[in-house]
Amino acid sequence: MSRNLIPLSVAATLLAGTALADVPNVAVDIAPVHSLVARVMQGVGDPSLIVAPGASPHEYSLRPSEAGALQEADLVFWVSPNLTPWLEGAIETLAGDATIIELIEVEGTTELPFREGVLFEAHAHGDVDHAAKDHDYGDHDHSDHAVEEGHDDHDHQEHGNHEDHEHAGQDHGEHDPHAWLSPDNGAVWLNAIAAQLSGADPDNAGTYFANAAAAREELASLRVEINDILDPVRDRNFIVFHDAYQYFETAFAFPASGAISVSDASDPSPARIAEIQARVAEQGVTCVLSEPQFAPGIVAAVMDGSEARTGVLDPLGSDLEPGPDLYGKMLRNLATALAGCL
Repeated sequence: MSRNLIPLSVAATLLAGTALADVPNVAVDIAPVHSLVARVMQGVGDPSLIVAPGASPHEYSLRPSEAGALQEADLVFWVSPNLTPWLEGAIETLAGDATIIELIEVEGTTELPFREGVLFEAHAHGDVDHAAKDHDYGDHDHSDHAVEEGHDDHDHQEHGNHEDHEHAGQDHGEHDPHAWLSPDNGAVWLNAIAAQLSGADPDNAGTYFANAAAAREELASLRVEINDILDPVRDRNFIVFHDAYQYFETAFAFPASGAISVSDASDPSPARIAEIQARVAEQGVTCVLSEPQFAPGIVAAVMDGSEARTGVLDPLGSDLEPGPDLYGKMLRNLATALAGCL
């Protein structure tokens, strides 16, 4: 007597489909944060990345597949409207039924204010906002909160030199949104990500929290490694193109001397370039660091008459494969590029 048997490969696929049936659909704004979420979801599911690798998060046009990921999302993780102001409206329109997690608002996140002017002083990192946020990150759906608070909670200070304080896409508040460049914030966010995923998918809570704990241990080891990379060059000075690195600078006690541009959407004025040139000469700046998307001509202008070297920092891991390993590689690459330039 013959029987209809299901091939093992087909059975495995069916079982996997059953196991993944209740895994939430997750959308994430930028690759480094996507990496943290992917690490927590490892072995359970894969989040969708909204901003394509290499694209600027400050200004972006959604592709149909990315808009679809937002529409289907049960959870959306993003840094803040300061970083991706265009995404605020897209989330409200496309992901109205999703739980929205604004990571900059997670309790325990370190926030740093925007730095003012062309040149940075050693004490500029002292004003750190560790303000506790009274949000519940277990099963609280604060989609309305994420959309509304971005505009209401901060009073943006106007300063004398408008060009130096006009942050592209950063007119929502006074805090620098590049907070993922602090591994301490990364560790805090891993916990919040695991809590949110567990609330939406209790059956896999053990895996989410175990992955988050393992990832925090990995970050602790990475911190030691990065300090070892930077220790031999700590007595040297560097200039960055775009003032986006103070979370990394603060985490590793290695401050930049200044930034060529505050905004990454407009070229610096001749007066600003002249100020940076003076700092390069006065402090014996060893290195001027650009980013992949910036034209090298402006860096060349700053370095005119200087023997400083050039390097490239990539705060988004643009040349890395998106996934659970990107975050650690991105931080390590920042340290390696900085040390190699100095």
